[in-house]
Amino acid sequence: MADENQSLKKAFSGHGGFGVDEATMVAMVTKWRRQPDQKSCFRRDFSDFFTTIGSIEKCEDDYLLHLKTEFSRFKNIMVLWLMHPWERDARWMHHVMHKSYPFTVIIEIACTRSSEELLGAKRAYQALFDHSVEEDVAYHIKENYSKLLVGLVSSFRYEGPQVDNEMAKWEAKALNSAIKSAGSGKLIQNEEIVRILSTRSKLHLKATFKHYKELHGKPIEEDLGANLWLQETVKCIDRPAKYFSEAINNAFKEGADKQSKIALTRVIISRADVDMEVIRETYYQQFGVKLEDMITKNTHGHYKDSLLSLVGK
Repeated sequence: MADENQSLKKAFSGHGGFGVDEATMVAMVTKWRRQPDQKSCFRRDFSDFFTTIGSIEKCEDDYLLHLKTEFSRFKNIMVLWLMHPWERDARWMHHVMHKSYPFTVIIEIACTRSSEELLGAKRAYQALFDHSVEEDVAYHIKENYSKLLVGLVSSFRYEGPQVDNEMAKWEAKALNSAIKSAGSGKLIQNEEIVRILSTRSKLHLKATFKHYKELHGKPIEEDLGANLWLQETVKCIDRPAKYFSEAINNAFKEGADKQSKIALTRVIISRADVDMEVIRETYYQQFGVKLEDMITKNTHGHYKDSLLSLVGK
């Protein structure tokens, strides 16, 4: 009986992790059919979920909300998997303005998609929400950040092989001068920094960042101070696999917040058919463990199975 209670607790994510173990739940429904004493014993044993008020056994409201989230993970991943990628990206960008998704999601989409993919997402955004993503970003994201984000989502970068190496070297110097003159608090408002990061091709920027390190002895991220948005922009453009690998790992950390956990589904769904092999290799190099092993350890049920299928185990 105690073992059955523990198994059902784990199935309900009572011991942490992502998702629920649907197979165990269904097995217990079958096994405990017409055995109300078994369920009563489970309720008394599962104090995280149930409390007693007088003679009434009550489900805890907070835990019900937790379970709603965990039960929905498999539903969400399947719906997102079926969506056209442009619609997915459009909805994720809309969530930034209307459902408190972090602004870095816009940076992620603008800087890791191809020019045609970003254009498609913007077309989908207009079709779905009767606004352009540019106008919504400019309206909803105030303070110092809108200039960078509007620039990134407005971009249609050149994607050919040509790089003007002398120009890349000159712009590495220009970035350093802009960083020194702007001061850490105003970097994200600097027109030269925004112009270079939001208009140049990714190959050109990779060359620029390489020259920056050679000329100034350290990666440009180190000179961007604590400005997370600029650091994320550089990382998404220069080393996207590293960015995605870190986003996945952040979801598995103890105490990860809601948005970090949501990122696990978003990253794996959006990269499964793009560069997941590279992300898996990068994850192992960074953290010394296979991505599929981390998923197996930290997720449950159909949600776990779907993630493992998407990462290619």
